[in-house]
Amino acid sequence: MTSSRRTPAPFGRRCGVIEANRGVGPYRVLEVTDLDGPAPRPGQFYMLAAAERWGGGDHERPFLPRAFSFLRAGDGRLEFLLEDVGPGTHRLAELGPGDGMWLTGPLGIGFARPEDGRAPVLVGGGIGIVPLAGWQDEVGGPALLGFRSVAHAEAATLLADTRVATDDGSAGHHGPVTDLLEASLDSDPHAVVYACGPPAMLEAVRAVCADRGVEAQLAMESGMACGFGACFGCVVPTRGGYVRLCVDGPVLDAEELEAVG
Repeated sequence: MTSSRRTPAPFGRRCGVIEANRGVGPYRVLEVTDLDGPAPRPGQFYMLAAAERWGGGDHERPFLPRAFSFLRAGDGRLEFLLEDVGPGTHRLAELGPGDGMWLTGPLGIGFARPEDGRAPVLVGGGIGIVPLAGWQDEVGGPALLGFRSVAHAEAATLLADTRVATDDGSAGHHGPVTDLLEASLDSDPHAVVYACGPPAMLEAVRAVCADRGVEAQLAMESGMACGFGACFGCVVPTRGGYVRLCVDGPVLDAEELEAVG
């Protein structure tokens, strides 16, 4: 049921304190206190903003918070993985111990547990590995992870039972992560696939699972301005019409989609 996949967010935003900021290859892992927040469900997300120097002037981008899936949660703390690729992620990557960070969340709908004895298979691409970490802690299963290079593949250490593919062949399998997925489904077709990553990867996962009649749940990404469904900036088409990823997702059943991207 959807209620078991969604922890409602408290009203308003709250300020957490950065406990640690560590590097994992080209990525950063931010650990932040969230003593007053509820326990999120894997696949849900938060809207994040630095408590200081976040917008407010002509040369002070970004102006809006950024949406991030959480890596892990527990004991009054949250972990987020990010890559410094723009003004929002750059400001967050600068945060150090003692700095404040605004949190709004948890938001959206997370993953649903496997049924009928099906085995979970997790598929992630790049920063899309994030929501799979906490989900693997809960349901297990192998993690098939695709990265650009061996440097990015260092993030595979954040999960267990991993098999890695890289675009340049510098680590693991040389090729797309869907090669690993096809091999996995060849050996055990009685599975449920959970995937998150860039649109092209998610479309490839959707197509592989559709061809084989395998159930899949996709954690999708989109630019979000509010996180509450008010701005309609994160709509995606489904067989039943447009949905807002921030309230109807970000996890959607692959069979609801004609294509991704």
